[in-house]
This record gives sequence, C-alpha cells and structure tokens, in this order.
Amino acid sequence: MYALGTHLLIELKDCNPEILKDLEAVKTILVDAAKKANATIISVNFHEFNPFGISGVVVIAESHLTIHTWPEYGFAAVDVFTCGDVIKPEIAAQYIIEAFECKVPSIVEVKRGIISYKNEKLPHKVCHEELQVVY
Repeated sequence: MYALGTHLLIELKDCNPEILKDLEAVKTILVDAAKKANATIISVNFHEFNPFGISGVVVIAESHLTIHTWPEYGFAAVDVFTCGDVIKPEIAAQYIIEAFECKVPSIVEVKRGIISYKNEKLPHKVCHEELQVVY
C-alpha cells in the first residue's frame, strides 16, 4: 500500500512540566525534531497561553509538526505529518519523546492519501502537466 503521507499522532503523558511550559524550549524541540528528520522548514509559529500552555506549528515543505501542551497535566499532543518517503517521521517522534522527558508515550500511525494498493510507488510531487483527477 502506498500513501501520500504518514501522520503520527503522538500522546505524551507524564512529561516534565517545566519543559512543557517553556515557550523557547518547546519551539526549539519541535524545530530540532524537524531538522533531525531532514525536513525543509518553511515557517515556525508558536503561542503561549496565560496562565500556561503552548500551541505551535512548524510548517515544513513535506507537511507539518504541531504541538499543544498542558503543563498542569504533564501532557502534550503532537502531530508529525510528512509526505513522501525521504523524511523519517519516526526520528522526529523519538527525539520529541526524549526531549520532553516523556515517561508514557503513545504513537498512532495513520497513512494519509492512500491512493494505490498496488506495488507502484507514488511520486511526492507531480508536474502540473501530469496531474490527473482520480474519482
């Protein structure tokens, strides 16, 4: 089965709350995770909530990494969505788990854009002239 992308839904339970509430630390961890997976970073946007909690996105050419933290519960929800077969989302996920000092991680992998069940690999990028709408 070939799909356009791999989406990792990562539940991080029992993390270090001091890291989860540190805006610069959270941002650095997600940016570094994207770099370790060899992603091409396009933009970075994070927001700190009052009294605590952080949401952020690292947009990559291959899709995105997102996070929402609840330091009061030691919890973070992270998505790592990558397209193509060059980027390794599992490398990003493992780095994130370790960086947040997570004691109880959970990862669910979802294949997105399943188009082919044959043994034909899908190109990550298609030229406009080659584009076909499949119904």
